[in-house]
Amino acid sequence: MLATADLAIIAKKSTEGISTYQILSNDRVGRYMVAKKDLDPGDEILTELPFVAGPKASTYPLCLSCYTPWPPAHNTTPLCSKCYWPVCNEICENATQHREYECPILEASKEKFNVKEALEGENPNGLPQLEYITPLRLLLASEKFPERWNREVKDMEAHNKKRSQGSQWRTDDINIVKFIRERLKLDRFSEEVIHTSCGILEINCHEIRTAKGYGARVLYPTVALMNHSCVSNTSHSIETDGYRVRLRTTMRVPKDGELFGSYTHSLLPTMLRQERLFVGKHFQCACPRCSDPTELGTHMSSLKCNKCDNGIVVSLDSLDCESMWKCTHCEFSTSGAAVKKVLQIINSEVEAAEAITGDYGPDAIHQRESIIKKYHSVLHPRHAFLTMLRYSLSQLYGRVEEYNHDDLPDIVLEHKVDICRLLLQVFDVIEPGLTRIRGMTLYELHAPLLFLAKSQWSTGVIDNAGLKSKMTEAANVLNEAINILSLEPLDSIEGQIGTGARESLAQLEQSIKDV
Repeated sequence: MLATADLAIIAKKSTEGISTYQILSNDRVGRYMVAKKDLDPGDEILTELPFVAGPKASTYPLCLSCYTPWPPAHNTTPLCSKCYWPVCNEICENATQHREYECPILEASKEKFNVKEALEGENPNGLPQLEYITPLRLLLASEKFPERWNREVKDMEAHNKKRSQGSQWRTDDINIVKFIRERLKLDRFSEEVIHTSCGILEINCHEIRTAKGYGARVLYPTVALMNHSCVSNTSHSIETDGYRVRLRTTMRVPKDGELFGSYTHSLLPTMLRQERLFVGKHFQCACPRCSDPTELGTHMSSLKCNKCDNGIVVSLDSLDCESMWKCTHCEFSTSGAAVKKVLQIINSEVEAAEAITGDYGPDAIHQRESIIKKYHSVLHPRHAFLTMLRYSLSQLYGRVEEYNHDDLPDIVLEHKVDICRLLLQVFDVIEPGLTRIRGMTLYELHAPLLFLAKSQWSTGVIDNAGLKSKMTEAANVLNEAINILSLEPLDSIEGQIGTGARESLAQLEQSIKDV
């Protein structure tokens, strides 16, 4: 949550990172960010506080301050004592982002929250009466901080012309534009300005996780200037207290080299990444990864041919969703529409499996392994869907009931090692360098390596020299993981794992000396 002091800070243009980057512009992409000097992996580029924070679009009922699902407990429906909209308690009621933004507007308009609709209504696409909150906060922030608004925010891409052709524009017109102008009596904001604010948020916002693990969205005007690439060279970490973002490099970037972020999930096949970017961000990505039917040799979109033994089915033009797909070894071909249908079917099964957390016990592992087995003859071994499932499995093996590391037989430990190594083959290409996902995978790899080494030593398969060699390999893997995870905020899961890993590494290094 933003304190008053933080709000004063974000009203000014930050000079942090001014020696590491500069903003350029051209007719093709508009504004973009480049390195002002040679940057090494892990160099901090800038830090930035959000211009505005608020609920995501299509949100569930939540507290307007901490974004915890509302009501926070059964048989209670806490509301702000002034505006009668959902909060958790008095602390949330008096938080700056609520008290100094929508609260006085709602109180003056006497527009109260519809508790019955929130508790009993069927709103599978989110609660419409909460859609206006973040756009309103952005509009009010434009008045509170006009200098920064004019300099950094008002000219951000909103894609009004493209958005006006879609159904979301009409929905926003009812739930946001008319609500703000008519129900809240804020006709000082024109329809165009409100629609533009909606577009700025839709195109440029980052999703965050709060301290309690719930989702919200924030607007970082400077970070948002980076262009997209499906293989980015930066990583951003967001602190849960104040939502300060820290942008750093993941690999070496030479002076004048462009700095890229990623606007979509890297563990998706090209066709689905393209679709999400076009629908959500209104552009077609033509980065090197998207332009290559093999996805830079990872084959994260490729299918296995069912007409020959060794054929791989790839798109003839990965930038055209209607392009034909053809086998590399025989004459088999199929349409892009047919491939898309197959991907949509599998994607729905993967999403359902990914929703099963470790809290469900062994079923979380069984469901994922079942889908991998089901589609192993359809998808390339490094396909995006299989990679996504394997990444979850790498974290579940060793932590789920009946699958703790102490319980795993050697064959399952070897399976986890194989999973991690296959993941790293992919991540070294699409998530290269000091990325969180590589750091976590390396961390997950070191444990089964150690357990296998000790098991093989205790059964006489390897001698002391072999044990020391394998323990050293695990230590090197763990050390690389620490180098990555130590760059994450200490209040994040990755940061906490990195801190604990340092202690584990010290103990492991001592054990190696004692062998």
